[in-house]
Amino acid sequence: VDALELADVVDHYVIFSGDGDFRTLVEALQRRGRKVSIVSTMASQPPMISDDLRRQADHFIDLMSLKNEVGRDPSERPVRRPEPAEVDEDEY
Repeated sequence: VDALELADVVDHYVIFSGDGDFRTLVEALQRRGRKVSIVSTMASQPPMISDDLRRQADHFIDLMSLKNEVGRDPSERPVRRPEPAEVDEDEY
């Protein structure tokens, strides 16, 4: 709904999703003369992008093509500490 309400002031949308439910939104925005790019990936099995959504978009950008620009080397990632186990309050 927000995307459609902003169609008068936004001329190019970028959606980071592969969910096919966004196809109707993309189509509605295009009817209003707006461009829509979809960022998702086809590199996973199964692909994380709906074929219908990919075909509807003006541009499809595969996340793997952005890896060098936005990705981090695994050695740069912070070490995650394990989350404390949940305590069942009924036990007390």
